[in-house]
Amino acid sequence: MAINSNHISEDLDGIKCVIVEKNVSPERVAFLKPLLEYNYLTVVVVPSPPAKVAAPAAAPVSEDGTPAPAPPPPPPAPETFTVGVTNMLFNTTNAIYGRLLSTPDGHVVTAAYWQQKESVSHDEVPYYERK
Repeated sequence: MAINSNHISEDLDGIKCVIVEKNVSPERVAFLKPLLEYNYLTVVVVPSPPAKVAAPAAAPVSEDGTPAPAPPPPPPAPETFTVGVTNMLFNTTNAIYGRLLSTPDGHVVTAAYWQQKESVSHDEVPYYERK
């Protein structure tokens, strides 16, 4: 069991993994998987289980006692995935803020790049190294 929520481990396809992110879109998987594999991590991606749906309510009845038309079924849930790595010591927060991950073009992965707010990682000098 994890001490905090930043270091969660689960079995993904029978492989013990540390969870990097849950319920991510296919586009996010396409971003994370190559980035983590470039940093020598073995990545496991599995479909996330579908969200739990509330039990249907009893069929509505009109005033004259005939059953009312049933409401339309809800739209299907979007397909999401769970991303994990097999390195049990990996911690996403430590890897990003500890500047342990790098991009294929040689830059350090920043928080903005990880969150896909920037398309290019800009190496910033950490506050503790500024003079």
